[in-house]
Amino acid sequence: MKPIYKILTWFVLPAVIVALSYLIVVNVMKPVKFNEEKARREAVGIQRLKDIRTIQNAFKAETGHYASTFDSLKLFYNEGKLTIDLMIGSQDDSVAVENTKQLKKKNPKIKPEQMLALANAGQKLVFTIKTEVPVKDTLFNNRPDFCIDSIFMIPFCGAPVEMETVIKTVSGVPVPLFEACMPYRKLLHYGMDRQLRINLDATREDQGLYPGLMVGSVSSPNNNAGNWE
Repeated sequence: MKPIYKILTWFVLPAVIVALSYLIVVNVMKPVKFNEEKARREAVGIQRLKDIRTIQNAFKAETGHYASTFDSLKLFYNEGKLTIDLMIGSQDDSVAVENTKQLKKKNPKIKPEQMLALANAGQKLVFTIKTEVPVKDTLFNNRPDFCIDSIFMIPFCGAPVEMETVIKTVSGVPVPLFEACMPYRKLLHYGMDRQLRINLDATREDQGLYPGLMVGSVSSPNNNAGNWE
């Protein structure tokens, strides 16, 4: 065997095989790694959109409409209050139940504030009374790492979440609607394969789906569902 053939057989050919094998593995693993990172980023994004939905629903319960700006939601979270029904007494307490029944029979128009005064004086009663509690002490209080400022930002990007609110007439009735979105072009921009992201957007659009994460809808009522649910 000539020396040149020996070199090709012993050195060049194995090197070519190794290089081709590496390229094949890289091309096979590229979409796998893309999808793994996509799932990781989506998990963070979904939690933030859920938190926005929670605050928006609380805001609407108090005001009758959704907040149009993140500043309004921040102010509501930091300084606002929620109206809740506070239960006084227990339905399992037969004495309190009977006392309440007799009290309302004597005075059908008695107000919860009057009943509260009687309860504070020692009378056993069972009823509900509306009271106000700070939003900050109510929402997300079981999450010590919760940060109101971060939930309005698209993770791994730094751009603000895209949010819109409208009042839409549905069957002749004005209905407040909101949506909050994180497009893939921002959520999957930094550190991700651009072509695979473009392909993902194209596939979603061909399927008539929003190319990203979205909660709620300003097009039609959807009970503020997320498009991942």
